[in-house]
Amino acid sequence: MLQRLELDTRGIREFLGGPEVRQMVDGATAGIAARVRAKLPPGTPVTVRAYTTDRGAASITIADVRGMAWQARDGVLTRSAGEAGIEVRDWRRGR
Repeated sequence: MLQRLELDTRGIREFLGGPEVRQMVDGATAGIAARVRAKLPPGTPVTVRAYTTDRGAASITIADVRGMAWQARDGVLTRSAGEAGIEVRDWRRGR
Protein backbone atom coordinates (compact mmCIF):
# COMPACT_ATOMS: atom_id res chain seq x y z
CA MET A 1 0.00 0.00 0.00
CA LEU A 2 1.44 3.37 -1.03
CA GLN A 3 1.30 6.19 1.43
CA ARG A 4 1.54 9.81 0.51
CA LEU A 5 4.10 12.00 2.21
CA GLU A 6 3.34 15.70 2.32
CA LEU A 7 5.99 18.22 3.31
CA ASP A 8 4.77 20.77 5.86
CA THR A 9 6.83 23.75 4.72
CA ARG A 10 5.08 26.18 7.07
CA GLY A 11 5.77 23.91 10.05
CA ILE A 12 9.40 23.47 9.03
CA ARG A 13 9.80 27.23 8.67
CA GLU A 14 8.27 27.77 12.14
CA PHE A 15 10.55 25.16 13.68
CA LEU A 16 13.71 26.57 12.06
CA GLY A 17 12.81 30.07 13.28
CA GLY A 18 11.86 28.86 16.75
CA PRO A 19 13.59 28.91 20.11
CA GLU A 20 14.78 25.28 19.96
CA VAL A 21 16.93 25.92 16.89
CA ARG A 22 18.15 29.24 18.33
CA GLN A 23 19.23 27.42 21.51
CA MET A 24 21.00 24.70 19.51
CA VAL A 25 22.84 27.26 17.36
CA ASP A 26 23.85 29.33 20.40
CA GLY A 27 25.16 26.24 22.20
CA ALA A 28 27.16 25.05 19.20
CA THR A 29 28.55 28.55 18.67
CA ALA A 30 29.68 28.85 22.29
CA GLY A 31 31.47 25.50 22.04
CA ILE A 32 33.23 26.41 18.81
CA ALA A 33 34.23 29.84 20.17
CA ALA A 34 35.76 28.14 23.21
CA ARG A 35 37.78 25.86 20.91
CA VAL A 36 38.94 28.88 18.89
CA ARG A 37 40.04 30.73 22.03
CA ALA A 38 42.03 27.68 23.19
CA LYS A 39 44.05 27.77 19.94
CA LEU A 40 44.96 31.47 20.21
CA PRO A 41 47.29 33.43 22.48
CA PRO A 42 45.62 34.31 25.81
CA GLY A 43 43.59 37.49 25.68
CA THR A 44 42.98 37.42 21.92
CA PRO A 45 39.51 38.83 21.37
CA VAL A 46 37.04 36.40 19.82
CA THR A 47 33.56 37.75 19.19
CA VAL A 48 30.32 35.85 18.74
CA ARG A 49 27.37 37.47 17.00
CA ALA A 50 23.97 35.79 16.97
CA TYR A 51 21.59 36.82 14.20
CA THR A 52 18.54 35.50 12.40
CA THR A 53 17.90 34.90 8.72
CA ASP A 54 15.10 32.43 8.05
CA ARG A 55 16.53 30.56 11.06
CA GLY A 56 18.90 31.15 13.94
CA ALA A 57 22.49 31.74 12.89
CA ALA A 58 25.74 33.03 14.37
CA SER A 59 29.21 34.12 13.40
CA ILE A 60 32.54 33.85 15.19
CA THR A 61 35.26 36.40 14.51
CA ILE A 62 38.85 36.62 15.66
CA ALA A 63 38.88 40.36 16.40
CA ASP A 64 42.63 40.73 15.99
CA VAL A 65 44.61 41.92 13.00
CA ARG A 66 46.41 38.54 13.01
CA GLY A 67 43.13 36.60 12.79
CA MET A 68 43.16 36.19 9.01
CA ALA A 69 46.73 34.94 9.12
CA TRP A 70 45.89 32.38 11.84
CA GLN A 71 42.95 31.16 9.79
CA ALA A 72 44.95 31.03 6.54
CA ARG A 73 47.98 29.33 8.09
CA ASP A 74 46.40 27.12 10.77
CA GLY A 75 42.69 26.98 9.90
CA VAL A 76 41.81 27.96 13.47
CA LEU A 77 38.13 28.62 12.77
CA THR A 78 37.67 25.76 10.33
CA ARG A 79 39.40 23.22 12.56
CA SER A 80 37.43 24.33 15.61
CA ALA A 81 34.14 23.90 13.76
CA GLY A 82 35.25 20.51 12.43
CA GLU A 83 36.18 19.35 15.92
CA ALA A 84 32.62 20.18 16.97
CA GLY A 85 31.29 17.98 14.16
CA ILE A 86 30.33 20.79 11.79
CA GLU A 87 31.10 20.47 8.10
CA VAL A 88 32.60 23.65 6.65
CA ARG A 89 32.24 24.31 2.93
CA ASP A 90 33.09 27.25 0.71
CA TRP A 91 29.76 28.99 0.11
CA ARG A 92 31.00 30.26 -3.25
CA ARG A 93 31.29 26.74 -4.64
CA GLY A 94 27.62 25.91 -4.10
CA ARG A 95 26.55 22.48 -3.00
